[in-house]
Amino acid sequence: MFPKRSNRPIQAKSIFSFLMSKVVVIACLIIVQLIVLVLSVLFLQDYISWLYSALLTLSLTIVIWLVNKEENPSYKLAWVILIMAFPVFGGLFYLVFGNKNMPQKMIQKITDAYEYEKKMYLTAQENMNKISQQIPRLASLSLYLQNTTGAPVWHNTQAEYYPLGENMWVRMVEELEKAQRFIFMEYFILSEGKMWTPILEILKRKAAEGLDVRFMYDDIGSIQVLPNNYNKVLESWGIQCIVFNPFRPHLNSSMNYRDHRKITVIDGNVGFCGGINIADEYINAYEKYGHWKDTGVMLQGDAVWNLTAMFLALWNFTRPADAEFQQFRPTDAEFQRFRPTLSVPGDGYVQPFGDSPLDHINVCEDCYMHIINRATRYVYITTPYLILDNEMITALQSAARSGIDVRIITPHVPDKWLVQQATKSFYGPLLKAGVRIYEYTPGFVHAKMYVSDDCVAVVGTANMDYRSFYLHFECGVCFFNNSVVHEVKKDILDTMEQCSEIPKDYPYQVRLWKRILRAFLRLFSPLM
Repeated sequence: MFPKRSNRPIQAKSIFSFLMSKVVVIACLIIVQLIVLVLSVLFLQDYISWLYSALLTLSLTIVIWLVNKEENPSYKLAWVILIMAFPVFGGLFYLVFGNKNMPQKMIQKITDAYEYEKKMYLTAQENMNKISQQIPRLASLSLYLQNTTGAPVWHNTQAEYYPLGENMWVRMVEELEKAQRFIFMEYFILSEGKMWTPILEILKRKAAEGLDVRFMYDDIGSIQVLPNNYNKVLESWGIQCIVFNPFRPHLNSSMNYRDHRKITVIDGNVGFCGGINIADEYINAYEKYGHWKDTGVMLQGDAVWNLTAMFLALWNFTRPADAEFQQFRPTDAEFQRFRPTLSVPGDGYVQPFGDSPLDHINVCEDCYMHIINRATRYVYITTPYLILDNEMITALQSAARSGIDVRIITPHVPDKWLVQQATKSFYGPLLKAGVRIYEYTPGFVHAKMYVSDDCVAVVGTANMDYRSFYLHFECGVCFFNNSVVHEVKKDILDTMEQCSEIPKDYPYQVRLWKRILRAFLRLFSPLM
């Protein structure tokens, strides 16, 4: 009999690979910078008596400034408590990690990119007029999205809804094969595996055929699942690639701004959007956190232009300034080649829209609150995270107390245990007001959807948490009087059949230590 083979060398190799990974190395460098900063202050305050007073004055000044700043109250409260608890270092920590102001150069760059995007949008005033006549109480939502993002609402668009990631993946591969002019893809997470392999083969082949193929992925989202310099690998195959906001070992808050969008555009005529990233768990190729419930939509026709313009705006913002990349930014005349060439008769109206954290307008949250505040019968919601600010809590409570059937589906199997505990800290006040909460018992629900009154639905990328509302680039598709509205409603009701409903007395069933932990997490949830 052969001796049993030990797996210790493999385990040791895996541990070594993890310790030498980019995320660990950069995290260590940041920690070193933090330690040096703290030790420098401690050392200097023993020799410079006025430094201690200066740091206390800085912290007090920041607290006063925070209180008067136009910022979310929960975010301000969390930082005020931290600064007052650690008055010597609190002010410095806020300047490094909490101050969300961007360098003027970066602000100007994103402003230019988005002004260019808005300029390229076509107006569709006749569609707005029809919405005002057919569903007047929701016309203000469509108008809000157009006025804040520039994204118009469209009619000549056909939409397909996919209740699972594997369904959308199959259709995406089919449509990518048909590409004749260009392919644009933008994702928060890109991971090698079963889902990515056929997509990559198509992209390589299409690039070799001379198509304009571009891919953009977020560095933080993909940092643990992609090899270093993977963008160079893609470029070697002719695929133009940009890494959004590369993770650097710097003590600054700009690393918080992430590209959380999921967009695919093919020839300007076909577009995909939703919660589905490019990774195997999204198509249930393997069970990472039980069954993965995610959703997406495919658009064909005029509304795809909104997705195209969104992609190009962020591409232009992210691209390097060197001459090699200047060719990727189209002139006004060249921009026309990306417009849709196909108008498809469709029912209802479709309005894809984007959200940027740099304009200080919470488009996604405002969109959700428009739906809640104008509901007359029901609002059904799915979200992987439920970490809310006071305004959203109040809106949900007020709707439920007004007799609106408000239901929310969250995961039963968490992807992050502490984040799930923070989510559950919000159950109590919502349940008390009459909101019904369900947990998806087969696994993890990652879908981000709203549907209300059989007339409006949103399928998008924004979670109901601070990061999506305040720090991420997000996108979504709003449907008015469209067949997708009914499909989303049916899917959510079917999903509820696989869920367990949280009882109203749930908060009183929680152990004391968990109540204390959740109260602490809720207080600092804006910083998570």
